[in-house]
Amino acid sequence: MSAKTKMREILKNRLLCQDKFTNDIENLVSNNNEMNYIEAICHYCEENSIEIESVSKLITKPMKEKLKGNAMNLNYLKRTSRAKFLAI
Repeated sequence: MSAKTKMREILKNRLLCQDKFTNDIENLVSNNNEMNYIEAICHYCEENSIEIESVSKLITKPMKEKLKGNAMNLNYLKRTSRAKFLAI
């Protein structure tokens, strides 16, 4: 591994970027069966002294879909059907 690659890895681990945030949340959810994505994000913010409002930019589109699924299961959002029917 070159010095440039090592420096990028060090910076990536220290700074909160979308990839690191997503990986950390996915790890929290996969390692804690009783924790959903909403709880994982809240827990992560609390543990790292991050304001919950500031992580909206770090949430990827796939994670937004998972959050939406969690919210619908918890009745925080109304269930909607976005299925498209194809006419044959």
